[in-house]
Amino acid sequence: MKKYIDQGKNDTRSGYGAAMTELGRTNPNVVALCADLVGSLKIQPFIDENPERFFQVGIAEANMMGIAAGLTIGGKIPFASSFANFATGRVYDQIRQSIAYSDKNVKICASHAGITLGEDGATHQILEDIGLMKMLPGMTVINPCDYNQTKAATLAIADYEGPVYLRFGRPKVANFTPEDQKFEIGKALMLNEGTDVTIVATGHLVWEALIAAEKLEEQGVSAEVINIHTIKPLDEEAVLKSVKKTGCIVTCEEHNYLGGLGESISGLLANQHPTPQEFIATKDTFGESGTPEQLMEKYGLNNKAIVEAVLKVMKKK
Repeated sequence: MKKYIDQGKNDTRSGYGAAMTELGRTNPNVVALCADLVGSLKIQPFIDENPERFFQVGIAEANMMGIAAGLTIGGKIPFASSFANFATGRVYDQIRQSIAYSDKNVKICASHAGITLGEDGATHQILEDIGLMKMLPGMTVINPCDYNQTKAATLAIADYEGPVYLRFGRPKVANFTPEDQKFEIGKALMLNEGTDVTIVATGHLVWEALIAAEKLEEQGVSAEVINIHTIKPLDEEAVLKSVKKTGCIVTCEEHNYLGGLGESISGLLANQHPTPQEFIATKDTFGESGTPEQLMEKYGLNNKAIVEAVLKVMKKK
């Protein structure tokens, strides 16, 4: 199989910050809003270069969403950023009414998503945000896998007309996708072709899926690995083409299995091509305090768990 090389660990939120700096220089309509988390969102360079295009809202996320919606009326492209927990669950009504229902060109950019937020604990580790956002009509949902892809996704959504939820994380993770990649919204990426099982992964789980595929190859199992960075709209063609070849699938995400990528795919398969499926996701539970590595192990969100799920699902064919 093709070997993907870790070019050096970096946090996906820094990919967002780097892209915002670039957008500040290339797109005069881009404005940034933040809810008292500038350092965590890595957007200080944007602010230093474009102070008149930054709005510090304070700990008032609901107001931030309303302000962002209003800015679009004047032709601005607002990037409203906070922790994923605060950028979705806390302000869902404002997003639904002022942004989604009104089809405003707001980019909701959420850091510290999932369980790898780690030591901050269960109250901050949102595992329901993908489900919340994908259920909103017209909302595009993107969950990139590493620093380079997060930067590319941020640049891409600036040119996309319509509301977007961009989800990324806190910890430093493997950076393995090309620096000069072209990011196509709604287009899955084939990372490794295989014949025995399909592994589709999103976010931090993409790297774990690649490691799992290497381990499976050593056991004589040919795993097809697909990076689903856009959860909505889902690349249905890529998923169906793969499962028709392999006959079974494992879906991998740092999110509750209820409402996430796996559920979207199971709905697709039920309607189009019933296929045995296993879920790598949290099982209807909140998280807890611990290091990212400890939590990924406890909640079965690593390459070891993916290998076990593959061996299990292949028996169902």
